Amino acid sequence: MMDRALEAGINFFDTANVYGGSGQRGRTEEIIGRWFAQGGGRREKVVLATKVYGGMEDETDGPNQDRGLSAYKIRRHLEESLKRLQTDHVELYQMHHIERHAPWEEIWGVFESLVNQGKTYYIGSSNFAGYHLALAQAKAEKRHFLGLVSEQHKYNLLCRLPELEVLPAAEDLGIGVIPWSPLGGGLLSGKILDPEPGSRSEQRADDLSDEERSQLEAYSKLCKDLGETEPNVALAWLLANPAVTAPIIGPRTMDQLEQALKAVEINLSEDVLKELDRIFPGPGGHAPEAYAW
Repeated sequence: MMDRALEAGINFFDTANVYGGSGQRGRTEEIIGRWFAQGGGRREKVVLATKVYGGMEDETDGPNQDRGLSAYKIRRHLEESLKRLQTDHVELYQMHHIERHAPWEEIWGVFESLVNQGKTYYIGSSNFAGYHLALAQAKAEKRHFLGLVSEQHKYNLLCRLPELEVLPAAEDLGIGVIPWSPLGGGLLSGKILDPEPGSRSEQRADDLSDEERSQLEAYSKLCKDLGETEPNVALAWLLANPAVTAPIIGPRTMDQLEQALKAVEINLSEDVLKELDRIFPGPGGHAPEAYAW
């Protein structure tokens, strides 16, 4: 699947040190590392991103088992990520969450050091509020440091709150937005209204409220009228937003990957975008206008 992604023009691969599940944290970095080790210029063709913040279930980590972004932890965890990824650098190193204890002077100090050493080239964030993006950039600017280049954020048709603060702040500050969960955890996949017996979708379908079911039924009808699949319309909607760099897709099968590739060919008309706004209302505008005049 990764080889096919490269062949199709997908060159941004995102992971995190904690990905792999309980007891297996680091596993996804190891999978990518083994793929790089096959050679064939794979590493050189990839823009690689990983993250730091969570604990790694490593008894030797001491106080760094807990969540956070101390200077010691950032440096130590990057070294471990590089070993698992079988590379000497990552293009993008991302804070998986906002740090509420260590000061920005400490955080930017260690990131500057890692950039100067060539172990990473750019710094990104994930799950930051608009306020955090502005504060981070202000602190970086004082140090004459580039600061953040990207924000990875939960954003999809069912979760439009980022339009209020995060997206306008990122766009104004020149920070690329990389939405995670573009299909709303599978709710926008088209399977939720007719799930397979015993599947996770069946359980989620049982938990849908009447309003959610009504929204998804209207969405499914719109997609059928367009002759497009529900996942691809959801991805095309994100791609139509100038604040969005690219949604992060997570195909489980080769067929899902092939289907997702078609999303870049979909151009949604103004009428369709208005209908999507009607089905999935946004937060009511950008800040601060949404709060006052």
